[in-house]
Amino acid sequence: MSEQNDGQRFDRLPETPDERTVEGRVSREEVLEYFEDRFAIPPATFDEHTFWEKGAGKIWIYCGDAPTPIEIEAMGMTCLRTRQEHWKPTTDFAQRFGRHAEACVIELEREEARAFAAGEDQELEWDGDWGYLIAGHRIADGLEPLGIGLYVHGELRSMVPKGRQREL
Repeated sequence: MSEQNDGQRFDRLPETPDERTVEGRVSREEVLEYFEDRFAIPPATFDEHTFWEKGAGKIWIYCGDAPTPIEIEAMGMTCLRTRQEHWKPTTDFAQRFGRHAEACVIELEREEARAFAAGEDQELEWDGDWGYLIAGHRIADGLEPLGIGLYVHGELRSMVPKGRQREL
């Protein structure tokens, strides 16, 4: 019999699917594969980080180590939602790790970036994969990640949470 997920505590993700003890819980290996396959973020980017689940499919990333399980309100930051048909990275994840991404990154022009930050959906051409993208805007000599967008049918939908939307 497998263990039950306890939504009130953090449990470290198992290293591999074979080490899974809670049905439906993803493994560290699967999370790293997702970030590499979807965004071409090298797994080594996360060598100093641990991954945790609190709730059903809410994955947190923490720079460091801690005992498992641990009953606290928060640690690190949410980075990914699993246990749904399509995994969804968070805005925090995109802003913190988006600079490491080499795939599924859409570069927005100034007015497009303003609309995205304000939470507006917009019709845009994109020749890459549909689904969740990291949206960014070029500032000086680098691309600054703004957040996660969902691209389908020629439309980029801003996934910037309402409380974080800004008029720029």
